[in-house]
Amino acid sequence: MKKLLILLISITTLSTPVLGVRVKDLVEIQGVRENKILGYGLVVGLNGTGDKAGSEFTIRSLANMLKYMGIIVDPDLLKVKNVAAVVVTATMPPFAKSGQMLDCTISSIGDATSLAGGTLISTPLYGPDGKVYAMAQGPVSVGGFAVSGASGTGVTKNFPTAGRIPNGAVLERSLEFKFNNKIKLLLDDPDFTTAHRLAKSINSYVRLHVAQAEDISTVTVRVPKKYTKNVVDFISLIEGINVVPDSRAKVIVNERTGTVVMGKDVRISTVAIAHGNLSIKITEAPQVSQPTPFSTGRTVITPKTGVRVSEGGRNLVLLPKGATIGDLVSALNAIGVTPRDLIVILQAIKAAGALHAELEII
Repeated sequence: MKKLLILLISITTLSTPVLGVRVKDLVEIQGVRENKILGYGLVVGLNGTGDKAGSEFTIRSLANMLKYMGIIVDPDLLKVKNVAAVVVTATMPPFAKSGQMLDCTISSIGDATSLAGGTLISTPLYGPDGKVYAMAQGPVSVGGFAVSGASGTGVTKNFPTAGRIPNGAVLERSLEFKFNNKIKLLLDDPDFTTAHRLAKSINSYVRLHVAQAEDISTVTVRVPKKYTKNVVDFISLIEGINVVPDSRAKVIVNERTGTVVMGKDVRISTVAIAHGNLSIKITEAPQVSQPTPFSTGRTVITPKTGVRVSEGGRNLVLLPKGATIGDLVSALNAIGVTPRDLIVILQAIKAAGALHAELEII
């Protein structure tokens, strides 16, 4: 535990010089994003692991598909144990063009036990606007299996009811998006100071007043005249600019794993910390009470409970006003706290109003 606390101190003391971060790693460009598409289809060719006879939607879907192919059948006569109804999902990248290949994910929505060995038949994938953007088809790759015996026992590995088809969807419609004379940069971590520094860095780099921070998360950049016909070059130029981001002082606590992550800007007011170990031990030993010979009594078992409470010596640590996180960790290391003790102490310091940082518990 001491090694961990000492490592935290070294990080806070040695990380004083702040290096810049590329604009590319700080922002997203408005309009340049992925789009989700999905569709409903059938996976055929399963080895008896498809939907059961009670899956009405699978039976109707299979009957409609055969009718589309010119084969009229009675749905009541269809057996679907080799067919499974699935939902097909895919992600369209920004500026997707017709003819591009996409990976798609296949997920069973019926009571099929496995999609292994199945083939997805031609399935249209729709966007939020109801238009068809891609067609998916191909053999399903499943990273698992499910094996069961006649008695009902079996073995299942991973999730055989979901799989993927690499390059299984072909785009049929392009996504048209054109930049205008203004570009909006959206900060991944909104902050007023970071937005101001970002706009200032861009203006200084291009030697023109083209960037302006609109709010805590948005910086608007006007495209200079010499780049109006090639906006991509201008975006590539500003993406490589280094900016020193800023953020609020924050302490992240994970109570499940005992992990505590603290930034270097965390400050602590004058506070005294007492740390002690309280040990409570409860033991139970059954006692048997036997009746005297030839009496009408019976044997009785009575519990005997013992409680022992012990408390270790208490240590008092006084932190001066304006102490850094390194001072806190050093002081807590001196009294030998564990990560979970540190979590409790930080919560108590925050409750006392002495921790000048946002305490986030995850």
